[in-house]
Amino acid sequence: MKPVLLLSNGHGEDLSGALVAAELMQRGIPVEALPLVGHGSPYRQRGVPVLGRTRSCSTGGLGYTSLRGRLSELLEGQMGHVLGRLLLLRRRRRHYGLVVAVGDVLAVLGSWLSGLPSAVYLVAYSSHYEGRLRLPWPCGWLLNQASIKAIWSRDSLTASDLSQQLNRAVVFLGNPFLDVVSAATSKSLPLPALQLELALVPGSRLPEAARNFALMLRLLALLPEEWARSQPLRLRAALVSELDGSRVAKLAGPLGWRLEASDRLVRGPLAVELGWGQFGEILASSQLVLCMAGTAAEQAVGLGKPVLQLVGQGPQFTADFAEAQRRLLGPGVRCAPGSSGSAATLAATAQLAQELLKQQSDPKQGPGLRQSLAAIGLERIGAPGGTQAMAAAIMAMLCPNQASELP
Repeated sequence: MKPVLLLSNGHGEDLSGALVAAELMQRGIPVEALPLVGHGSPYRQRGVPVLGRTRSCSTGGLGYTSLRGRLSELLEGQMGHVLGRLLLLRRRRRHYGLVVAVGDVLAVLGSWLSGLPSAVYLVAYSSHYEGRLRLPWPCGWLLNQASIKAIWSRDSLTASDLSQQLNRAVVFLGNPFLDVVSAATSKSLPLPALQLELALVPGSRLPEAARNFALMLRLLALLPEEWARSQPLRLRAALVSELDGSRVAKLAGPLGWRLEASDRLVRGPLAVELGWGQFGEILASSQLVLCMAGTAAEQAVGLGKPVLQLVGQGPQFTADFAEAQRRLLGPGVRCAPGSSGSAATLAATAQLAQELLKQQSDPKQGPGLRQSLAAIGLERIGAPGGTQAMAAAIMAMLCPNQASELP
């Protein structure tokens, strides 16, 4: 059997693609990956062969969000790199039996250029943004080509909307990126009855993640000391390995924080536990997520966690990105008004964090609020199991005679 090629264009897309690829490999299907943006670390971590030479870009593939980002990608040669990756796919197309595109119009275009039978997981688009999805040109035309055998959406509203627009079946199978954190939830221990836990998620792309984390530390310093001393408050930061202890100490020192025991920042009554490679565990045990990231916020909402945004300077987590994220993920995501990094905005966000934590711990408000957040997560993200559902659908395409036997 020829290998299946996972084609993805983004860090979050790589994660979903890698989860599906790993599931296919467990079922005996040969798989390779072609990440268009970045090094495809999620694939490599799961033992999925990555095709060709990869490279990263300072915008993380999000240059389209601003003029500055577009210019950065142009100067760094990102557009030429992506074109080269697509040409590599075209040259090697006879090596594969099926392409699974994960992402947006660029991934869809790549699957079409391959000339191979393809399945498309449109994780980048949702009808929740505007109520009716307006696909960028030429995505609609591409999705109606005969080579596209299956289209999977990121939520049920989008599936219904696109099925009508394209006049063909668009199916919602779930979101694989939720599975990796839902597994951590099942393993996490319950919090003590009075414990409040705030997760800090500054993102995965450097140098933006470092700037974001510094902004979070400035915010935490604005929490009233009396309130912080009176609360059983646990602060945990989910950091990428590149944001190591020495780098954290360098950015935190001027802000009044000191590094202790290489994995703990202290400032007065506050202590931030630093966690590398512990994102799922930290997210699962939190009661509030202070987030400056894309996929991580979606995972939090999928778990029924309230999300508090803190707008940064980008290139990803800008005011426009945060506003679009709120439309995508619904009322479980909150953001204080004001310009990025201003004293007023940080103070308002610190106050909102206190209010949201208080609501979560309130014996009267808490249960109803958590039930409401769980319903939002189910509507916007879906239930766990997307990885297995997509793998089964892919196997049905590869082995149609055995489709009825698939789980």
